[in-house]
Amino acid sequence: MAETTSPGRLYVCATPIGNLEDVSFRLLRVLREVSVVAAEDTRQAKKLLGHYGITAQVVSLHEHNEARRAPKLLARILAGESVAVVSDAGMPAISDPGTCLVRAAAEHGVDVTVIPGPSALVTALAGSGLPAQRFAFEGFLPHKPRRRRARLEALKDDERTLVFFEAPHRLKETLADMRDILGDRQACVARELTKLHEEWQRGPLAQLAEAWNVREPLGEYVIVVAGAKDRGDRDDGPPRGPSDAEGLQDVARRVAEHMSRGLDKKEAVRAVALETGISRRTVYRAALNLSAREDRERGSDVPNDNDSGP
Repeated sequence: MAETTSPGRLYVCATPIGNLEDVSFRLLRVLREVSVVAAEDTRQAKKLLGHYGITAQVVSLHEHNEARRAPKLLARILAGESVAVVSDAGMPAISDPGTCLVRAAAEHGVDVTVIPGPSALVTALAGSGLPAQRFAFEGFLPHKPRRRRARLEALKDDERTLVFFEAPHRLKETLADMRDILGDRQACVARELTKLHEEWQRGPLAQLAEAWNVREPLGEYVIVVAGAKDRGDRDDGPPRGPSDAEGLQDVARRVAEHMSRGLDKKEAVRAVALETGISRRTVYRAALNLSAREDRERGSDVPNDNDSGP
């Protein structure tokens, strides 16, 4: 009886988004052990492999050839070889090639192992200062202006934080469309993450659009935009947030910490509301209650607060 060959394994490997030190020991081991590395850009892959002294066969796997390349790679896996798929940077299949091969492997009972690692999406979201409990990743918006604006119109009422990738030659137009359609909400533009010229800009969309209107965008960009405000965030809606005393004290302390760093009360309230997802009204009232309580403890009957509100 002929001996049956056990299938190999498919490894989906996250690679550095800029800084080559962001590799893991596990990633390097896998890249040394596989039979072939399927790369979105073979030049980029060979640069990474060469940096760590890894000699491996490298073949291309990009958006234009994945449909015809995937069956050939699958055949090698079924014959007992293991394959690593990498993109230019970050995690394959996330706005990059890889999905077709993963799906084919899974359909044929091949083990698929994901090697986690750097991600521009998660890096930008974590550093944006915007709520990250719930978010929607939109990848690249459509290239054509009409379709791009239509997509933004469809997203304008989404209450989740929104994350986008964008190319430098479309950044100005995209920021302007976001300002016009989504409104002047808080946002963050992260440029060249983990690289030498990494840059973060946080502020209202109008401010960011104006800043980039007078600069020539270079590099790779992630745009993080605050979600639409639900009724609990509007001045005419009911308060939204913690009602227990301990929770309110924590909110008030956050406001005090921001003020100790130089923000005025309105700016501090706005910052805490963005961080926690709690309505500005609730944050402001918590801060007032803390001020009043501290004044009473000092023996004063008059709250030491002259602000008119958030």
